Amino acid sequence: MSDKSPSFSIKNWSNDDQPREKLRDKGKTALSDAELIAILIGSGNREESAVALCKRIYASANHSLNALGKLSIKQLMEFKGIGEAKAITIVAALELGRRRRVEEALQLEKINSSQSVFEVMQPIIGDLPHEEFWILYLNNSNKVIQKNQLSKGGITGTLVDVRLVLKTALEVGAIALILCHNHPSGTLKPSRADKDITQKLTVAAKSLDISVLDHLIITENAYYSFADENEMG
Repeated sequence: MSDKSPSFSIKNWSNDDQPREKLRDKGKTALSDAELIAILIGSGNREESAVALCKRIYASANHSLNALGKLSIKQLMEFKGIGEAKAITIVAALELGRRRRVEEALQLEKINSSQSVFEVMQPIIGDLPHEEFWILYLNNSNKVIQKNQLSKGGITGTLVDVRLVLKTALEVGAIALILCHNHPSGTLKPSRADKDITQKLTVAAKSLDISVLDHLIITENAYYSFADENEMG
């Protein structure tokens, strides 16, 4: 049977359970996350409204949009009332939200703290299942003029091409660098390799009057800053 039965069609709910009308009349901030998702899917199933269904889906993701955004189409379709089209709509909407956050982060005018570095890089590498090592190139106003992925996979000294890092710095006119990589495991403790890479790049850059300001280890919700912990040498 279709999941759009009359009793649970979004148009037939009580006024208090109509998220579209609520958004129109009270504004988008008046809606819960589950209500916003319910607008995307339009209807629930025979036993529950779209809002009730979305509350259940949201609860399964520990009430986290971040976690919800990691669910696959197949995983979403395991919920009764969520077919392929609805699952794709949810995935697409959450991906737009992630891209908006990346775009907003890139519009930061200046890097003035480790927190601002985290805001730029967390949407890019914070949720990845593998490690990536990135370099932020800054001008004399501490503005990011370029950011490059240096390596993908495990972090070892052999993967760091110091010459390439410094060549790029000279080409873009950078006077400072910030190193960033993620730990998919969630641990914020720097490894011996992390410390060695920091030292290796700091010494090499200094010979060209380029400063390495910080090295951040980034996880989904937190970060470790070498500079904040006085680990830059």
